[in-house]
Amino acid sequence: MLIGAILLGFTFYQSKQARKQYEYQRVQDSIAMAQQAVLDSIAAAEAEADTIAHTPLVAQEAEAVRIYKDSTLDAAHAAEGSIVTLENDKIVLALNSKGAQPYSARVKEYYNYDSTDLYIFNPGKSDYSVSVYTGEYIHTRDFNFQVAEKTDTSVAFRLPFSGGGYIEQLYILRPGEYMVDNVLSFKGMDKVLPRNVYSLDIDWNVTVPRMEKSYRNESQYSKMDIYQPGDKKPVEIGRGRSASKNVASSVSWFAFQQQFFSTILRSKTDFTSGNFALTFADQDDPQHNLMNCSAQLRKEFTPGGDIVLPFEMYFGPNHFRTLKSYGQKYEKIIPLGGSLVGWFTRFVIIPLFDFLHRFIANFGIIILLMTIIIKIVVLPFTYKSYASSSKMQALQPEMAKINDRYPKQEDAMKKQQATMDLYKKAGVSPMGGCLPTLLTFPILWAMFRFFPASIELRQQPFLWADDLSAPDSIIDFGTRIPLLGDHLSLFALLMAVVMWLYSKLMMNNQTASNDPSAASMRFMSVWMMPIMMFFICNNLSSALSYYYLISQLISMLEIWLIKKFFVHPDEILAKVRAAESKPVKKSKWQLRLEEAQRMQQQQLREQQKRK
Repeated sequence: MLIGAILLGFTFYQSKQARKQYEYQRVQDSIAMAQQAVLDSIAAAEAEADTIAHTPLVAQEAEAVRIYKDSTLDAAHAAEGSIVTLENDKIVLALNSKGAQPYSARVKEYYNYDSTDLYIFNPGKSDYSVSVYTGEYIHTRDFNFQVAEKTDTSVAFRLPFSGGGYIEQLYILRPGEYMVDNVLSFKGMDKVLPRNVYSLDIDWNVTVPRMEKSYRNESQYSKMDIYQPGDKKPVEIGRGRSASKNVASSVSWFAFQQQFFSTILRSKTDFTSGNFALTFADQDDPQHNLMNCSAQLRKEFTPGGDIVLPFEMYFGPNHFRTLKSYGQKYEKIIPLGGSLVGWFTRFVIIPLFDFLHRFIANFGIIILLMTIIIKIVVLPFTYKSYASSSKMQALQPEMAKINDRYPKQEDAMKKQQATMDLYKKAGVSPMGGCLPTLLTFPILWAMFRFFPASIELRQQPFLWADDLSAPDSIIDFGTRIPLLGDHLSLFALLMAVVMWLYSKLMMNNQTASNDPSAASMRFMSVWMMPIMMFFICNNLSSALSYYYLISQLISMLEIWLIKKFFVHPDEILAKVRAAESKPVKKSKWQLRLEEAQRMQQQQLREQQKRK
């Protein structure tokens, strides 16, 4: 304990000193960069003046206007962009004519944790560009497109070429949806696009801002998703850490996924390949960004004639039924667990949650009712488990007699056979207390995955928690403490205390043993598990800690009721003693055990003869 205290204190001191050093170095770096920028600007101005002074006027004018071979592209390159806005009752999508690209995406029905407008990406934090060879390699981000057609929910941008034809980017915002149809077209460009050009590149870089209070919780559930045709679910990269992936085969769609909101791009005829990267910003990022996402995609097309490439873009919440309604497996980005746990979550937890929400607005009450309903459904398994444990405890005096009757190691087979006879007379299954408990684990894991990923709980208050999707902070430390974080969660603390009481109750209900491994198990169950769960849940969704809290309270009530009204040790012992004079029908397992015992005794006799 003293070593642990010293290590924690030293870690805290070192982190404090490191922050001071980092702040000092940051200031010094900023000063140096500012000074260098001044020197660089002076040098650049002097070099430019010297170049102008020694360059003929005609050459200067030619250099000023000739960037691209196509004079129309030069004019589009020099022109300033303008912002065009599309809006429905779900989102406000701003598009920049410079590059004909998304500029910002604001979701109307949701807000950041500090009540400010929620942007999936802030103005200017998206860079979307198409690169193609048109006699020279061009990037659409470099050119100002003309607004050819405009309505409240659609806009067509065009980039003309002097050789004929134009590139068009058409955006259509669907009414009442978070989905935008995007059509990239090359029209009348037979003389511009070479015949041997049959592919283009799409680059999309997005900076995702922080939207939730808890950085650790938000980053842990933020990632990128890549879906390839025919797969059951998308491949994840990131999830709280920087990562990258190269995909050399077809890609149907990908998602830049924050904990509760996503940007999705799908090609209706699939991308040929792609490179993806994800970099998380530091928790103390001054611009309050969460992560930087990038996708570089290759898209093939058939040359000749007009080329039309349809895409769709999603800017909205990670709501299961909303994503599922598009029929493209977008809902698979929501982390609901593996095949077994995910099946239970999709077909039991989510429908039950939605059903209760029709009649009840308070999500804390909904979680309570869900827990009670689930506990009632698994009650037969719970009863069997607790009853088996109680019967085992009642048989302790009889077990002590068997141990006294067969103290020698060579009598282990006889001891085991007598134990099996005792269990049969009492109607006890040795595995009766384990198997029913194992059957409840998928439910616990389903809840562990469901609550932190459920957008319905986002910013929903209950008791002292102001957001059930985030940790409930009753004390903010103002600094990060190793393992614990920067706050104290009351739900997590109460959960740990109740888990300790629950474990004590269960251990008192188990058969006593002097085996060191049994003592170790008791220590792990009573002390280590509650402590570990506290540190884990302190930084997770308060709804999860709240669920574990009430689940264990209900379990304790069930144990008391079973012991009070259903399982009586005196009756079990009376049943055993009444059956002592009666022959016990042996099971196949016991017959095999007796046969093994006879073979063992025969081998011992032969060994003694040889000696």
